Amino acid sequence: MSNNPARQTTVFLLRKALSSVITLVGLSVFVFLMVKLIPGDEARVAAGENATAAQVEAVRKSLGLDQPFFLQLLGFFGRLLRGDLGTSITTHIAVTQGIAQVLPQTIELVLLAVIIVVTVVTPLATLSALHRDGPTDFTVKLLVIIGAALPTFWLALLLQYALGTLLGLVPISGRLSRGFNVPTRTGSVVLDSLLAGNPLAAWDGLQHLILPAIVLALPFGAQLYRVMRAELVQVLAREHLTVARAKGVPQRVLVWRHVLPNAIGPGMTLVGIQFGAMVGAAVLVESVFGLVGVGSYLTNAVAQKDTFAVLGGVLVIGVLVVVSNYIVDVLQLVRDPRLRAGQLG
Repeated sequence: MSNNPARQTTVFLLRKALSSVITLVGLSVFVFLMVKLIPGDEARVAAGENATAAQVEAVRKSLGLDQPFFLQLLGFFGRLLRGDLGTSITTHIAVTQGIAQVLPQTIELVLLAVIIVVTVVTPLATLSALHRDGPTDFTVKLLVIIGAALPTFWLALLLQYALGTLLGLVPISGRLSRGFNVPTRTGSVVLDSLLAGNPLAAWDGLQHLILPAIVLALPFGAQLYRVMRAELVQVLAREHLTVARAKGVPQRVLVWRHVLPNAIGPGMTLVGIQFGAMVGAAVLVESVFGLVGVGSYLTNAVAQKDTFAVLGGVLVIGVLVVVSNYIVDVLQLVRDPRLRAGQLG
């Protein structure tokens, strides 16, 4: 292989991109097969309950459902290459349009959940690592375990009752309080409110997202805590940090300048993976808090055996997972020259 670093980096990133495309193709084939195995007749759903047998067969032919599985799959990929995810057999709206309407709401929720995870877990993991095996470490680990073990549905109802109903600190459902009327531009209520010059509506929308974001963040926060704590413990045990402590370097300086920058790599990778996973995990959270997003869209599509809607929703989630992982890989290569040398060497 050439010793040109720029060429090596380009080749590495192209390989990662090709691997990502292959992953998405495999995911599409798998989901297409799984949808076909779900009991129910897609043509009957599309034609309606009162449709005659002749009408059902006409719909089946118009949708291409009378063709062999392989030809249906090829047809799907052919449309996909043109940017066409098909048309929902229940709503008769283009899947691309349907997902575009709900995706910003889910992304908005997931982004807030990621911010909560990172800002809460990083100091907790650092605190645990600095006081390893002590009372502080034990207390933090216990809290993390309890938070991760609580069932999502039960936790959502508990927080709604405690923080919303009893204390009245935050709204318990919906996107905006009555009295706010924000024109839809991006689909994100916070961003649309800001674009409309209405910061009060943006703050109200953010308050509506706090509880669902906390519920969504908790199980993923526990995963990140374990990874961050383990990495921080390893970094703190390195010889050069022991020498720095002996020379009297303040602990705050050690943590911010040496420990966290060296331990953040695995955490960044996990956050990239979690971002896509949170989009899929938002199904239950969105239903409990009355939010309309990709999760509720997919739930309805699976219940109706809406093949193209299911494929489109899962493919969008898969793209988010793959793209977020790819971005993390690029950031890791840019951030850490040693990693870059190891990957390209």
